[in-house]
Amino acid sequence: MTRVVITGLGAITPIGNDVETFWESLKNGVSGAGPIQAFDASDYDIRIACEVKDFSPQDWMDRKFAKRLARSSQFGIAATRQALKHSGFKITPDNATRVGVVFNSGGGGLSGMEDATRQLDRRGPRSISPFLITNIMLNAVSSMISIEFGTMGPLNSSALACASGNQAFIEAFHTLQRNEADVIITGGTEAAVSPAIIASFIRMGALSTRNDEPERASRPFDLNRDGFVFGEGAAAFILEREEHALARGATIYGEVLGGRLTSDGYHVTAPRPDAIGTTNAINGALETAGRSADEVDLVFAHATSTPIGDKAEVLSIKNALGERAYQVPVIGIKSMVGHILGAAGPLAALAAIKAMETGIIPPTTNYETPDPDCDLDFVPNEARPYKANLALVNAFGFGGHNAVVALGSYRQNGK
Repeated sequence: MTRVVITGLGAITPIGNDVETFWESLKNGVSGAGPIQAFDASDYDIRIACEVKDFSPQDWMDRKFAKRLARSSQFGIAATRQALKHSGFKITPDNATRVGVVFNSGGGGLSGMEDATRQLDRRGPRSISPFLITNIMLNAVSSMISIEFGTMGPLNSSALACASGNQAFIEAFHTLQRNEADVIITGGTEAAVSPAIIASFIRMGALSTRNDEPERASRPFDLNRDGFVFGEGAAAFILEREEHALARGATIYGEVLGGRLTSDGYHVTAPRPDAIGTTNAINGALETAGRSADEVDLVFAHATSTPIGDKAEVLSIKNALGERAYQVPVIGIKSMVGHILGAAGPLAALAAIKAMETGIIPPTTNYETPDPDCDLDFVPNEARPYKANLALVNAFGFGGHNAVVALGSYRQNGK
């Protein structure tokens, strides 16, 4: 079976607008949370988010093109440009038909519809941009990446809520294994810090209420967790068939070993209390990777900092890994970057790749009071040296979507 390797990385995040800044911030427990800047939230019960700072679209693309794009697509293109540069791979007319894009978003440019509706009410139908539809469609980011960089291979996009980014990884993996492309640009993006979306999450009771201490609000697995902090950002990856990467002398940063999609069939927002669906996703990812539970070294958890979500995820890890669960560090990076919905899995995957590359694992910050129902090693508050060769990345989405990806450090001959 063809091996699928990772040759390029890119990131736009609340704690850094490139991979190295993101990684340094993550290792040092830097929080991206703060008062909402995207709109006036002074009348909102919850007024904090993890927003991207100091992002100028024109640094990454033509100014005129950028003005036609939703913020989520801008993030995706910026992260992709970084990843392509990092990989050293050039897309040309000669190879474009063998280069594909599988890039997802949970909400696409949905927040743009809010802006358009307000404008329609104020100024009438002639004020609406002809680019509105191409901004808000869920396949916008994958399409715009393909157009911007000239790819002509498979072009795919799916929306699985917060599991969207991991689904992109899994689809890209299978596309390369089917020999439908030599190179796939994959990842996830989200930019949904907008008035109605935030208001809906507040009404849902999903967000942390710690307005006065935003840096301490997201606290996965802590007994006093009370919801997540909304985030935005993107992560992009260049995936290649191993033989293609080796033939061009590419540096290989890791390997996609497998992945699995499952569903809960239970509730639109709540996880199954028995964690069967998420357990099956973990087991399935290991099955496709050809690995056993005893080989797992790290788990980058979905860990949104909700009371029932974190508890159910811990149960799924125990169900799948057995006694090994107590020996494996389980990390929740949303403690620092917030919940970036469709980009959550890819950002955690980026952290997993850097952890295996550097031999350092980042912490789960704000972990202060242990929860008896969450009794694993969560790497509390400080990074640590740790050698890992196999990491699981969990992403679970509204609607009962579960997507788990297995990533590995790369060894040219064998596991």
